[in-house]
Amino acid sequence: MKRKIAIAMGGYSSEYKISLNSGELVYKHTDRDLFEPYRAHILEEGWFIVLDNGEKLQINKADFSVEIDNEKITFDSVFNIIHGTPGEDGIFQGYLEMLNVPQTACDYYQAALTFNKRDCISILRAYGIKTAKNFFLNKGDNYNEDEIIDRVGLPCFVKANKAGSSFGISKVKKKEDLAAAINFSFEEDEEVIIESFLDGTEVSVGVIQYKGEILPLPVTEIISENEFFDYEAKYLGMSKEITPANISEEDRIKVQNQAKRIFQVLKLKGLTRAEFIFHEGEPHFLEVNTNPGLSEASILPQQAKAAGISLKDLFTNVIEASLS
Repeated sequence: MKRKIAIAMGGYSSEYKISLNSGELVYKHTDRDLFEPYRAHILEEGWFIVLDNGEKLQINKADFSVEIDNEKITFDSVFNIIHGTPGEDGIFQGYLEMLNVPQTACDYYQAALTFNKRDCISILRAYGIKTAKNFFLNKGDNYNEDEIIDRVGLPCFVKANKAGSSFGISKVKKKEDLAAAINFSFEEDEEVIIESFLDGTEVSVGVIQYKGEILPLPVTEIISENEFFDYEAKYLGMSKEITPANISEEDRIKVQNQAKRIFQVLKLKGLTRAEFIFHEGEPHFLEVNTNPGLSEASILPQQAKAAGISLKDLFTNVIEASLS
């Protein structure tokens, strides 16, 4: 009998449309010989199973089930591709764990930790992972602009602490622009991280569980046409993503090993993607995505293709890992 798989997509943040695109790609490439996939839209206005004809059926949150043609449908596993809250910050994972429903992403604690850039950086720095210099702010804090600049220098990046897809991020070159950038980030989150500018090559490394092994994927070099790898660069074609990256074999091994080590240290699972900048010859960690984009424009599918892994094979593997 085919296993019933809910592909959870959407979310409550600015990233929900990106997640819907990712979910559609997963739905398209799910192996119908092995699984019976269902679109599960997890949105602020409600949770729905969306049928191929567009009909929306409400999900019963008491047990994550749905009734279709007078038959109650429950799911053997959930392919969690929600970007942002509640699927990337641990809330959805905790809910499913209470119901004993397997899901493909990392567990709830790891999700909460990695979603909080400040906490994740602090943990990894203790393991010797190199990062930018940073300064943390909470909404309502009094701050001294000179103190911030003395710590991180100019230019610097101001980021919403818990946001993805480069929402709430600015590059600040002048002191007089700092306050506006901080306020812009506070529109996305009540916590802000301000980081020093790292001059160097930016790369992205997918790390996945594949056939029982932790496998770093080919490295992608990111060349943005904008000031940095922002929303336009990621999703509107304003960047070049070169896979495999034009870096030395030594640097490739170095950054792949670093990405794998982060996967192991944080006890991640499923599909992940870590971002780095080579600064002064060493990879400096930026962030790790535990529900990375899987749309046609996304990096991880490019890396899987370069590794000779089809999307059907990739998704089958992550679903079967969750079921085991």
